[in-house]
Amino acid sequence: MTTLTLELPPEVYRRLHEEADRLGKPPQIVVQEWLIERLSVPIPVPDSGEREKARRALRAAGLLVEQRPRLHRRVDQKVRLEDVEAALARVGGKPVREIVLEQRGRKW
Repeated sequence: MTTLTLELPPEVYRRLHEEADRLGKPPQIVVQEWLIERLSVPIPVPDSGEREKARRALRAAGLLVEQRPRLHRRVDQKVRLEDVEAALARVGGKPVREIVLEQRGRKW
């Protein structure tokens, strides 16, 4: 067994104790059972057919654009969106999300 320490807001802690009292079990056991039950359910992984269908729908809606190989080679993989936004903010530029919306037009 491995030990896990949790910090809970007072209201959640109170509700946990109420539930444990109702079940006649220590709070630690109740939480352990909840976690085991929740994590024992396998997370469904979409099959490749479902994934491809979703990609086609996103592409048709203009929400997914494949990166061209030539552009992909020029992209600096170490730069994050947050870094670009921070650099633009320092020079008084618009946030990246606004520039993108202007370039592609609002969808709503």
